[in-house]
Amino acid sequence: MILDLLEERPAHGYEVIRALGERSRGFYAPSPGSVYPTLQMLEDMGYVRSSRRDGKRVYEITGQGKTFLREHREEVEDVWGRFGRGRDPEFEGELHEIRHELGDLGRLFARKLRAGRVDREKLRRVRGVVVRAAREIEDILEEDPA
Repeated sequence: MILDLLEERPAHGYEVIRALGERSRGFYAPSPGSVYPTLQMLEDMGYVRSSRRDGKRVYEITGQGKTFLREHREEVEDVWGRFGRGRDPEFEGELHEIRHELGDLGRLFARKLRAGRVDREKLRRVRGVVVRAAREIEDILEEDPA
């Protein structure tokens, strides 16, 4: 997927991260911890090369990378196609907010756990809330749109 993006134009790591998020229509939010090692691996394999521009490391696809991409074009298109099915770009803001709220909830729980504020009873009650919320969300998503 990264090679496909770099075929369009050279980019630095954060541009790759942003482009993957945009092209996946929000389904995939890559982290620097996954993208940068992949870029390094692709460089080690000879599929990309990097250079310094304006103080940033910019990656571009090589001829060998283009050959590899061409040989795997069907797989790349399949993955991009899966990201595109069933999504409406107008939902992106709301989906982003939902992901943000879920992340906040996870961070809250971790903070309280580290602070010793969670015992077995609280853990059981929190799990009950999560299970009920998941069921309610599933019910909403199963509603007939008509």
